Formats: sequence, structure tokens, C-alpha cells
Amino acid sequence: MELNKALEDLAALQKEYFAFQYAEAMLYYDSVTGAPEGATQGRGEAMAILGGRDFEILASAHTGELLDYLAARRAALSEPQNAQVRVIRREYDQICKIPKDEYTAFTALTNDATAVWHRSKQENDYASFAPFIDKIIASLIRFAGFYDPEKDPYDVFLDRYEPGMTKDKLETFFTELRRTIVPIIARIMESGVQPGNDFLFREFPVERQRELSDYLMQVLTIDRKYCTIAETEHPFTIEFSKHDVRITTKYLVNNLSSAIYSAVHEGGHALYELHTGDDLMYTFLARGTSMGVHESQSRLFENMIGRSEPFIQVVYPKLLELFPKQLEHIDAHSFWLAVNRVEPSLVRIEADELTYCLHVMVRFEIEKKLFAGEITAKDIPALWKILMKDYLGVEVPDDRSGALQDSHWSGGSFGYFPSYAIGSAYAAQFYNAMSNDVDIEDAVRSGNLSPLVNWLTEKVWCFGAGKEPDELLLSATGEAFNPQYYLDYLKNKFEHIYGLDGAQSTGG
Repeated sequence: MELNKALEDLAALQKEYFAFQYAEAMLYYDSVTGAPEGATQGRGEAMAILGGRDFEILASAHTGELLDYLAARRAALSEPQNAQVRVIRREYDQICKIPKDEYTAFTALTNDATAVWHRSKQENDYASFAPFIDKIIASLIRFAGFYDPEKDPYDVFLDRYEPGMTKDKLETFFTELRRTIVPIIARIMESGVQPGNDFLFREFPVERQRELSDYLMQVLTIDRKYCTIAETEHPFTIEFSKHDVRITTKYLVNNLSSAIYSAVHEGGHALYELHTGDDLMYTFLARGTSMGVHESQSRLFENMIGRSEPFIQVVYPKLLELFPKQLEHIDAHSFWLAVNRVEPSLVRIEADELTYCLHVMVRFEIEKKLFAGEITAKDIPALWKILMKDYLGVEVPDDRSGALQDSHWSGGSFGYFPSYAIGSAYAAQFYNAMSNDVDIEDAVRSGNLSPLVNWLTEKVWCFGAGKEPDELLLSATGEAFNPQYYLDYLKNKFEHIYGLDGAQSTGG
């Protein structure tokens, strides 16, 4: 085999794999945005066949030989080519160890589970969904044994979403996070002072909310030629290529902040995918480098930008234009205080910024026990209620607002949730580094986010998956992962908002 021929084969392999992944992603996207409920069976058959084909592409003996050949000639390859070999090798080493029939069966299983989850959530019927969790966990534990039989199965999947992540590292991180968050929450609750937010729960026509989402995309500098917005039960962003990114959201007629921050959060994800390097198209590098880094971008825009007072001042005229009666006599400052109100709640995606990570910790504790065999799916609702009471002090009235509220488990995404918390910490570190080069508040106040987008494109987005998370953090911020930035950010922000630092900001 000649080097040029090997590189041509590598490019062809990636492009073919891209095509099958595109088709599978499109089927999934359609299933949760527009497909009729009865389409599950046919879609499952199609996805199993497509999944079998991309399994063959990635797990073939030829792919293994190709990767070995190129790895042995690392010095002759460019940096992006070496990164492609590294990322494909990671995928290959995992997938080639799974029997093909189990791989395709798992694809069909998660398709069925997703359909049942949607119905179960609507009907508050956890019992119908529970067997799928047990089947998915059993499959994932078997897969972990194929991947790395010496490793804790849960660590296998934590590492898959966030390279290098383990239960022990998360325990340390979460311990520090709780040590910071819980006392602040207690002081806020003890103060008895809260900004008013009742106006956020008036009736906001969905058509106007859709207009607002379009406007927010414009503020975020998203080119709508390459990015659309659809509606679904559980908002997400999916990328087919850097020129085809789809945001989804959910509109609640009596909750304006949900629409705002769903759009801005998913917009952060979309910006990352829309700004990966052109040279990465159709390769394994044309995506975010990890779930944590991806989440850092959505959390940075949702919270550090979107919940800042300068941002609210910029978008507030549009809010008044769309909802003049609902926001009558409410000024921008009061609105800013309202969207930063701290109040432990039931639903993760509606949680305030300070208590959000406690929701993630609930899922982390449950996932650990599932993988350790300490509980099965039938035990989740009761444990969920105990943990929510312990961590957040809230009573869970039903499974719709408890164990059925997230879609992730139906798709097999166990080990994913901790990325939300890690991503929030990454976001604070990126924000701090960016502030050394960009006057962030001035840019946001002007309504021109281009300086932020340019910095993130140059330092984070353009590399796609070309840099590992730790390498990316080091190159972009000048230091390894340091969660202290996040802890300081939360402490400073909420002590200021609630006047716990002596500077009273809250309303009565």
C-alpha cells in the first residue's frame, strides 16, 4: 500500500461513513419532529440496516489495516491527518469488538425505546418505558465488556462522552460543586428576598415566541441559510454537516424564559457546528471534540451571555414589541433579575443556573447504581424522588416531571449527563480567557456578538474534534482544566444578584 493511496482510502471511508450517519441522523430527527407515531417499525428496520452498513465500514479488517499502516507513518502525515487516524482508531477499537448482530439490534432497541419514551411521558406511564432501560443497560454493560473488560463499565461510557473522565474525577468535581452551591442556595432561601417573576408565566402566544426565536438566532449571528428551528418534546441540536444544522425547541404558552433560553442554548451548540473548519468536512473531525466541550458552548451563550444584564438590555425592545401587554410596566433590569431567580425546581431544562448542576448529580447517582447492579429500572422513580428531595428540597409529584423528563436514556446515552456539569465549568474557563482578549460586556451591550464568535471560532470551534478536550482547554486558555473559575463565577454572580455581597440587586 502506498501512502497516497492509503490517504485516499481514509478520505473515502470517512465520506461513506458520513453518508450513512447523515441518513440515520435524518431518520432520528424526523422521528422526533414530524413522523407519525405509527412509523416506528419501518424506521427501525431502516435504521438497523443503515447501522449495519456503517458498522461494516468502520469495523472491517481493511479499516484496521489502514489505521495501522497510517499510524506507523505518523511522521509523514499532517496534524489533521494524524487527528483523523486517532479519532477513527478510538471508534474502531470500540465498535470492532461488538458482534454485528448486537450492534444492529441495539440500534433497533433505541429506536423503539425513543418512541415508547415519547408516549410514556405524555401519558405519565413509566411502567411501559422501564423495561427498555433494563435492556439498554444490559446491552451497554455487555458492550463495555467488549471494549475494555478490565475497566468499570460506567467509566467506559463516561470516557466515551468525555475522554479521560471517570467516576472518581466526577466525585471530586461534584463534591466541590456542592460545597459551593448548597450554602449559596441556603443563604438565598433564608434571606426571604426574591425578584418578582410572575410576569414570565403569563400567556405568550406561540406564534410570537417563534418570532422571538428567529430574532435570537439573528442576535447570535447564526446564518439561517444553514440552520433551521423545529419543535419537539425535548429540545436538542443535530448537525448533518456544517452547512446543515438543525435546532429544535419547545414552546410553552405560559413560560417565556423557556423559549428564550432554549433558543440561546441550542444556538450555542449550533454555532460550534457551523464554525468547524471547512477542511474538516466529511471527516470524523467535523464535530465537537466532546460532549463537555460542546455543552460549554451552549452554557456559555445561555448563561454567561444570555442571562447577563447587557444581553437583556439589547433584546428587551424586541420582547416589548412582541409582548407589550404581558410585559407592561416591567423594565429590563427587573426582567434580568427574574431570569436569574434561584428557586429549586423539578425539571432540569427549566432549572435556574445555580441549581442546575444538582439535577445533573441526581442522574449521575442513578446511573452509577444502574451500572453497578445496585438497582434496576423499577427502582428509579423512588430513588429519583429521594435524591430530588435531598439535593434540591423538592417533592416529585409524578414520573412525567421525574424519571421520564429526559430523552437521553431512551437513546442509550448513559454517561452523558455529567457532561452538562463539566461543560458549565469549561464555559467559565473559556469565558475568563476570552475576557483577556475581548471586552465581552462592551460587545454584548452593543448587540454585536461578532468579536465573541470570532474568538471562539479561532480558539475552539475551527478545530472540530481535532484537539482532545484537555489539549483544547490548554491551547485556548493557557492552562489545564480548572473548575475554580466556575465556582468563583457562581459565587460572585449570585451573591451580587441577591445582595449577599452587600450590594443589593434584587427586587422585593
